Amino acid sequence: MGTRLSIAAPADYRLARDVCSYGYFRLAPDRWDVPTQTLHTIFDLSEGPARAIIAQAGPGRLTGAFDRGISRIEQREARQKISRMFRLNEAEADLAAFHAVDPRWKDSGRGRIFRSPTLFQDVVRTITSCNVTWPGTVNMNRRLCEVLGRGGAFPREARLARARAGTLRGRCRVGYRDQRLIDLARMFVAGEVDEGWLENPGTPDEAVYKFLLTLPGVGAYAASNIMQLLGRYSRLAVDSELVRHGRSTLGFAGSERQIVRQLHAHYEPFGAHKFRSYWLEMWTEYEAKLGPAHQWE
Repeated sequence: MGTRLSIAAPADYRLARDVCSYGYFRLAPDRWDVPTQTLHTIFDLSEGPARAIIAQAGPGRLTGAFDRGISRIEQREARQKISRMFRLNEAEADLAAFHAVDPRWKDSGRGRIFRSPTLFQDVVRTITSCNVTWPGTVNMNRRLCEVLGRGGAFPREARLARARAGTLRGRCRVGYRDQRLIDLARMFVAGEVDEGWLENPGTPDEAVYKFLLTLPGVGAYAASNIMQLLGRYSRLAVDSELVRHGRSTLGFAGSERQIVRQLHAHYEPFGAHKFRSYWLEMWTEYEAKLGPAHQWE
């Protein structure tokens, strides 16, 4: 019989709203099940891969049902991964501060943005979302899990570090990103990425941004996006979608450079939360066209 974990969450946490808040919930090994309103995923734990179904069990409580018994050590690992994915480890005061500067989202409770169970996975997912259409991103992540992951889980840093560039390009279809992903994984394995320093609130945002730019495959957009995945929302991640939002939704005109300048000025009043304000605007725009994200098949 598989292990079942009870996981404490903030009283206002809503699984459907807070998981289905960012596109990564649609990337392998994660899958949102619409009929049951649960998140299905695969964790690579210390004793092997384990499939899990995360469900809302009531106000302030989630459950994690695993397909096998997991040891106490693995239970701690799983709790840490779930906490990071759902941002259960972020202070509620931070969300309150966001709602204070942008009260549009207070009544709905929006503000938590879904992310991966590890920073490494977030960085890889970000790199595979650059210079490609969304279906290409979905395909790359699916192939990485199928080809290099244990039991369909996302590949660990050490496994990706040992991969051949030809395997990544030919079988995982990552294109020009092949050697960059290998070099990135090797940096994580060598301890050259200090996650504690990156996630420490005392580390200045500018220092984090400059460091992220040194990672293989990470440019200005990717670094800014990884920052919000680290819980640092002070920078806009400038890409074609942001420019489109500025032009079509906010009504800005001019060249791309001029629109970007107007976007920075527009979101500046939101200060340390500007990415969050922008992202929720665009996400609700998507939902207006496609329906609520928790109903997307």
